[in-house]
Amino acid sequence: MKPESFIPCNTSEAACRDCPLSTQLKCRFTSRDLFHFLIRAFGFILPAGIGLVVTGAVWAATLWVGYMLFFFSVWEIRILCSHCPYYAEDSKVLHCIANHGSPKLWKYRPQPMNRAEKFQLWIGFGLFTLFPLGMLINGKAWWWLLAALAGWLIFARYLTTRVCTRCINLSCPLNRVPKHIAQAYLDSNAAMRQVWKNDHKPTHPGGKP
Repeated sequence: MKPESFIPCNTSEAACRDCPLSTQLKCRFTSRDLFHFLIRAFGFILPAGIGLVVTGAVWAATLWVGYMLFFFSVWEIRILCSHCPYYAEDSKVLHCIANHGSPKLWKYRPQPMNRAEKFQLWIGFGLFTLFPLGMLINGKAWWWLLAALAGWLIFARYLTTRVCTRCINLSCPLNRVPKHIAQAYLDSNAAMRQVWKNDHKPTHPGGKP
């Protein structure tokens, strides 16, 4: 198949107009979705970061910010985002409901994530979450710790109920799209479906029956 045959349907506004999946999946980028995502994400990031600074662990806050820039703009883009249909858009930066504006340093890869990539993703998420929480515990910043934990729980709840249940990055280990909807999306993208089949992945992606 030619490279352009792998371009998924969600990159075309015309293809989405009468598609029944457009109300069940976050097929296209909207600034509203990005706003809601960032509000929840910073509900964790801000109290955790401020807590590190006020307890004197400025070096830890600096290290954490540097890590986030690297992970969300480089590492995660390679192991997760380059598999996402959003990444197939003809642009040099990613227009996404999460990692919006990140540079596309790699080509679009329509095949599912492999086990090594999923393992790396869990490691990356773990460092993002546990490092600041551990430092807050070490600094006995209990109120900031509680605020950060509350923010993380709200963020996680938002992801698992509002984002991951409608995300078209179907091979992400956090994906919770019902299997029949995920399969319907693949059926609308024959080239992508064939790549998944050739990759020996289950023919029914998604996280829920």
